[in-house]
Amino acid sequence: MLIRNAVFKDIAELIKMRWDFSFESKKEELSIYNDFFEECRVFFEEIIEGDKWHIWVAEDEGKLVSHIFLQVIDTIPRPGRKKLPFGYITNVYTIPDYRNKGIGGMIIEDVNKWAQNNNMELLIVWPSDKSINFYDRHEFKPSKEILERHLNPFE
Repeated sequence: MLIRNAVFKDIAELIKMRWDFSFESKKEELSIYNDFFEECRVFFEEIIEGDKWHIWVAEDEGKLVSHIFLQVIDTIPRPGRKKLPFGYITNVYTIPDYRNKGIGGMIIEDVNKWAQNNNMELLIVWPSDKSINFYDRHEFKPSKEILERHLNPFE
């Protein structure tokens, strides 16, 4: 199992994984796939080229089987305090045949090490109910410091 950063040649597989992840618990809407593919392709090209997003992937025999996305969020300077960015973890997914094999754990540990080596203040994630134990095993803890206001509720 190879854990590495995503590159341009991974984009089509990343799009397919995003699609599969989105429709894992509901019926696929194939009529929207082409528009989705194009929107995702543009987004992934921009973030792979930039420095504000990082994508870790797990590759098994040339096939992507898992990924984690991290967005670097800059903070505003404060008097007497070092300016450190934080990271937003999202789009954590492992294809079903590869789950419960420690692959997500390998990736999240790589993400944690990268964040420490890059002087990030903290990492945040909005976990699903099913994933809370996974994050707890990797030292993520609940916080009372964040509030949400939903402006455009999901359908």
